[in-house]
Amino acid sequence: MPLSDTAELTGSLKTLLLRGLLAGLIAGLLAATVGYFVGEPKIDAAIAIEEAQAAAPTAGEGHSDGAAEAAGHSHGEEDEATVSRPDQKRGQFLALALAGLAFGALLATAAGWARRFTTLSGPKLVLGLALGGWLAIVLVPFFKYPANPPAVGDPETINDRTWLWVAAVLLGFAAVGIGVYVYRLLEKQPDTVRLIAGVAAFVLITAIGYILLPGINEVKSDFPPSLLWEFRVASLAETATLWISLGLAFAALTEFATRKQAQPVS
Repeated sequence: MPLSDTAELTGSLKTLLLRGLLAGLIAGLLAATVGYFVGEPKIDAAIAIEEAQAAAPTAGEGHSDGAAEAAGHSHGEEDEATVSRPDQKRGQFLALALAGLAFGALLATAAGWARRFTTLSGPKLVLGLALGGWLAIVLVPFFKYPANPPAVGDPETINDRTWLWVAAVLLGFAAVGIGVYVYRLLEKQPDTVRLIAGVAAFVLITAIGYILLPGINEVKSDFPPSLLWEFRVASLAETATLWISLGLAFAALTEFATRKQAQPVS
């Protein structure tokens, strides 16, 4: 029995939350796997560059043996206080699993609310919400403030950069929301016209936000541009895996539940 395009997203909010948590856990582990094999080698390379720059003496400066010994002692204490790289690599599975659970719960809550205002089938609604979340939380902030490897960035500006990233996320939600509003506003127009208008509104709001938000460029001139590009691509691939897997897993679980309820009782 084929599903109707107007099939509702079935289940109570509790059921949706459990469905979202399961989908989020799957998505987080898949994203961590991508990060482990694709992103971590780029981080190791960036850390190697950072350590080489820290170990190299600055031109025109001399250090006494005592000063060098003190600096080495201080550096050793700092290394002991930090988490080892193997632990960091394993820890990202836990971190991304928790992130997936959180995003899955948010997606389930959004789906439970949005199902009252649409005729889309459950899977289509979930996929649309996941796409909107990826655009708002990942893509819009990424092209304004792309991810940087450990060797890039001034530690003293981390708070400013964090708040600017939050502002970019809010911009992303505003752009997605206005794009959807324009699309729904033109419900009497052909679908292609509605889609073009919605995308145009999204791009316009994003462009205005990019102009208003200050730029940040803390990449040193001697940092390898190829490594910077590869790291950013790996970061985008990791987050894309998280949201694509979250949307597909949630949509699949929703479709299975809908089909099970649609089966005639013998």
